[in-house]
Amino acid sequence: MDLLSPQIIILTLLMGSFAGFLAGLLGIGGGVILVPLFLWLFPLAGFPPELIVHTAFGTSLAIILPTAISSTLGHRKRGNVDWHMVGFLALGGVFGSLLGSSVAAIIPGEKLKMCFGLMQIVISLKLLFYKPYIPPENVERAKRFSLLLVGFAGGLFSAFFGMGGGVIAVPLMLIALQLPIYLAVGNSSALIVVSSFSAVICYIWFGMQNPGSTPFSIGYVNLLVTALVAPLTIIFARVGVKLASRTSQTKLVKIFAILLMFVGIKILLKL
Repeated sequence: MDLLSPQIIILTLLMGSFAGFLAGLLGIGGGVILVPLFLWLFPLAGFPPELIVHTAFGTSLAIILPTAISSTLGHRKRGNVDWHMVGFLALGGVFGSLLGSSVAAIIPGEKLKMCFGLMQIVISLKLLFYKPYIPPENVERAKRFSLLLVGFAGGLFSAFFGMGGGVIAVPLMLIALQLPIYLAVGNSSALIVVSSFSAVICYIWFGMQNPGSTPFSIGYVNLLVTALVAPLTIIFARVGVKLASRTSQTKLVKIFAILLMFVGIKILLKL
């Protein structure tokens, strides 16, 4: 099927809505959901096999970027962003995302897919069993070097796996920097804006060095899918957030963790 076929467009719209809804409902970054869906969708659209994984990662990051901007603006209104901290987090995030996307670009698609499948399983186990010790909040401002390291780790993870780095950045800010949860989440959203942007530029640049191409793409970023999915993820994330207050988060997270486990295992079995 072609990317412009009605079936593919409908599937893309449904996927964007579903990813945004789950992201808002469970507080999970959309990339955890988008990348596996793209790994399934892009072969149906006839993308060259050697470009599927990298294009899934690059496109996921391009969709995460406007979502992160929207989230950051919302946290800014509530005073949940410390711009002094964000400056150092962002600096580390840029270097981390440049390294992560550069390494991902030179790894063959099948090996990159294996890394992603393993990461899905690790995240599912973390959601199911891991209960970290959260130290008391530290009212003093975090040290610059610590902020740089946390930003670097978040940017590296985000770029290498094609998803928001909040899965890494938020726990590090809570445990290593001892920030209050509201500040950790707000600062993480701002960090994702910077790291996603720099990673998207890298995925575009590295993709343009590849002689192959996919329809409606610049490098490893598919513009058509990004344009269709990004607005839906923002809209349905808000729907998910509203519904989250009326449902049992613990049960939902457990169900989602099991789903992630199956997805990760399925990705590995298809290698």
